[in-house]
Amino acid sequence: MSPVISVLDSVRRGCLSIQRPGFVFLSLIVLNGLTGSVSGAAANAEKEPRLTLSQAISFALEHDPWLSGSRFDQQATEAKAESAYQLPDPKFSLALANLPTDTFDFEQEAMTQLIVGVSQSYPRGNSRQLKRQQLYQQSERQPLLRREREAKLTLTVTQLWLDAYLSRESVRLIEQDMALFDQLADISMAHYTSALGRTRQQDLIQAQLEQIRITDRLTRLQQKHDVAEQKLLEWLLPSFSETGQDIYIAEAYSDELPRLSPISPGTLQAKDITNRELADYFVHHPLVQALDQNIEMAGIGVQLAKQKYKPQWGVNASYGYRGETPDGRDRADLFSAAVTVSMPLFSSTAQDKEVEAAIASQEKIRTERSLMIRQMISSFRSAQAQISRLEQRQQLYHDKLLPQVKRQAKAALNGYESDNGNLTEVVRARISELNTRIEYLEIQVEQLRQIAQLNYVLTTTAAESEATTETRLYKEPGNKALKNTGANS
Repeated sequence: MSPVISVLDSVRRGCLSIQRPGFVFLSLIVLNGLTGSVSGAAANAEKEPRLTLSQAISFALEHDPWLSGSRFDQQATEAKAESAYQLPDPKFSLALANLPTDTFDFEQEAMTQLIVGVSQSYPRGNSRQLKRQQLYQQSERQPLLRREREAKLTLTVTQLWLDAYLSRESVRLIEQDMALFDQLADISMAHYTSALGRTRQQDLIQAQLEQIRITDRLTRLQQKHDVAEQKLLEWLLPSFSETGQDIYIAEAYSDELPRLSPISPGTLQAKDITNRELADYFVHHPLVQALDQNIEMAGIGVQLAKQKYKPQWGVNASYGYRGETPDGRDRADLFSAAVTVSMPLFSSTAQDKEVEAAIASQEKIRTERSLMIRQMISSFRSAQAQISRLEQRQQLYHDKLLPQVKRQAKAALNGYESDNGNLTEVVRARISELNTRIEYLEIQVEQLRQIAQLNYVLTTTAAESEATTETRLYKEPGNKALKNTGANS
């Protein structure tokens, strides 16, 4: 038998022979502290690696298949851009023309010839250059989308980690008081059966009901913890295509809340900041810049539609071999060349409508961009207001509410010890203190969650924008910077 169990057994046996209920509660408090210290020592002895928020985010970013797929998508689009810039393949032909059907003699008729031809078509206007530029614009969206994915993944993992932490810590707070509630129910039963103090049957029933409610609440919180943990594990699994790798997730979360702070510059923290200033800042968000790329792509689409007003050229050449005459004289071979042109003379309405549709598509993307900036401004102000109010609530709980509920619980216990109170008041005071501590923890976690949301909204991609602009500059056909870069490399 362990020393803790021996002490528990001795105290419980002594409770039946002691006439003062205050000594019983004093024994419970001392016993509760003794049990906590022993369990804390055991936890320190069997210390396991703790999963911190930064570790979870780093692992999720490192093993996110979407980021790898985005890089492959960018490579594929750039390859398509180079392919779209090439001329269509030439067409070769081989024909036997004017062969007499009575004798099938190649040299019988002068018109009979073996013709070898080649033809080449050229797209309308600058269609090749524009299509190449449009595909490169599409590929340049991928770094922006990857930056947004990283920020979104950071937000998602942070929220799931905080959910798991909140439920785990709430369970721990309840479990710390569960032993005391169980002992209160046992002692109230002992008092009732031995007629000690003023314990009534309704006090006993009330204590048992509160014990059942606490047990149910503990089960619900454990359920939330299991769900949050499984959702978090979705982002902490390695890619199944990576052979020979495995994951070792810590079995416990860090006991300390992470330190998060808004990444906004000082100018955005001013209370009198205008929506115009916020809009100027949010144009650097990766999603907004991705829409800017879509607007440029749509603009190129308008130019592509206008290219259909221009003619489409084609050239073809053929060489005809003829055999000798029946008396053995040579015949001259024949060479032909032609130029073809496709003119949009009878289909101008189709071209007009295609240009109109392309312009409308571009304007639609502009409205989506404006709507996204408005949503970001709203999210920024909402998160900023919630963080401010949560700070006020946190200060109120820390300075006034928590000390007050502790004094209330102590006063209820003192009243019961002096036989001026009942057991129900003691139990409810302890439950009120427990609820206040859990609410204080929820306020802290919610504040961090809002900071994470604010940091996502404030994500910028200034470096990515410069990189994509430089990439477009060096990849445009005929640009001198392309030759200089090649020479330098």
